[in-house]
Amino acid sequence: MTTVQAHAIDIDEANFEAEVLQASLTAPVLVDFWATWCGPCKTLGPMLEKLADEYAGGFRLAKVDVDKNQQLAAMFGIRSIPTVMLVKDGQIVDGFAGALPEGQLREFLAQHQVLPGEAADNDEEAAPAAVEESPEQAINRLQQAIAAEPERSELKLDLALALLRAGQADAAQAELDALPVNLATDARAVRLRSQLDLARSLQGAPSLGELRQRVDTDGADWAARDLLGVRLLLENDPAAGLEQFLHLLEHARDWNDGAAKKRLIAAFATLDDAELVGHYRRRMASLLF
Repeated sequence: MTTVQAHAIDIDEANFEAEVLQASLTAPVLVDFWATWCGPCKTLGPMLEKLADEYAGGFRLAKVDVDKNQQLAAMFGIRSIPTVMLVKDGQIVDGFAGALPEGQLREFLAQHQVLPGEAADNDEEAAPAAVEESPEQAINRLQQAIAAEPERSELKLDLALALLRAGQADAAQAELDALPVNLATDARAVRLRSQLDLARSLQGAPSLGELRQRVDTDGADWAARDLLGVRLLLENDPAAGLEQFLHLLEHARDWNDGAAKKRLIAAFATLDDAELVGHYRRRMASLLF
């Protein structure tokens, strides 16, 4: 066992129960599955270590080398790396695959109420909390990084994701199409292509607020409910988006040539949360059969 830093630790089968499961009873544990040969891991790992240090006990970073700990990787069902799992109170509550940009890492932590520890809050010399990175800022940062290190193809995948978040679907598609073969079939690239297909349906669509108002005014405004589902799905509230599609499936199954079923299937392809997808697949099946 080798401690990486004050709030990060190397994990193996021997210390897993104590340092992950038991430790998660007092503070969230972020489990990073990585390998020395994994290029994206070299991008993600340092960012996670930086955040663990910055949060100063708000969460603990547990690093698992999958080559040395194949049983642990199998237990978590790891299919690609890097993969990160969040463990609270002895249970896996969420996770993601791939090297997310720092801004999205902060969003992920915030979504699960993972906050800086008291040491970070009370440190007068600590750097001020970073402002959440906007998609435009991420695009600028990634374009500069690619210019400096053009051989790091994984950055182009990050750029495609940032472009999509900024509403630049065509530019995101161009970046995806230019990816090398090894990244073109990456799980994140596959999901991003599905997200792009959904995003194109929002071209010229009303805002989230307008769509909510339309649905509240007329619950049978199926077009508005459909677009509301897409917006929610792509704007970081996937469960709420799936609920809109399920409502459509239940009350207007044949509307627009069975659009609700198609939306649900497309939505499942954009998500890497197996538990969430499984839950809504079962609900869809109960309505269809």
